[in-house]
Amino acid sequence: MSRFTPGHWVQRREVLHDRVWLAIPMRVVGDTGDLLALHVAEGTPLEFPPHPFGPHPWSFTERWRDTDVLQLQRAGDGYAVWGFFHAGVRSGWYVNFQRPFARHRAGVDTLDHGVDIVVGADGRWTWKDREHVAEQVAAGRLTAAEAAAVWRETERVAALLDGEPAGHWWSEWEDWRPPERG
Repeated sequence: MSRFTPGHWVQRREVLHDRVWLAIPMRVVGDTGDLLALHVAEGTPLEFPPHPFGPHPWSFTERWRDTDVLQLQRAGDGYAVWGFFHAGVRSGWYVNFQRPFARHRAGVDTLDHGVDIVVGADGRWTWKDREHVAEQVAAGRLTAAEAAAVWRETERVAALLDGEPAGHWWSEWEDWRPPERG
């Protein structure tokens, strides 16, 4: 699959049991083939196609709210790193554990696995929503084997965070800011 052109729009879709559950249009910031950087602006519409599994957890809202987000995803990783921006200022980093992204003509497919790590500006990190993995297994969103893979990935990333206090692979994006709205 070829790279996406910076400035173009793509769809980031969450796909559950081979059906689209959520679609978000995002602007391509950069694409090296190994690293894909996408931006979702505050107010971006969210699409929730009907799904036999039921409503998506975010289906209570029609638009992305309160922040701009830079999503950094590397090929093969079971997570993406998100930078949240409030009024153009990044509030830290957020490690979103998800199915490794798969490219298609119009964008990328993934699926959120629930558990996250919040990384503060000082580099300290904390877990968020660890219980969501078990809830997803109980609800049929993940198999036990998939959950085990999620836990292996969380431990790998936690070791990365503990082992590189001076910076991480996403540090090169520290100075990126969302475009100003006109």
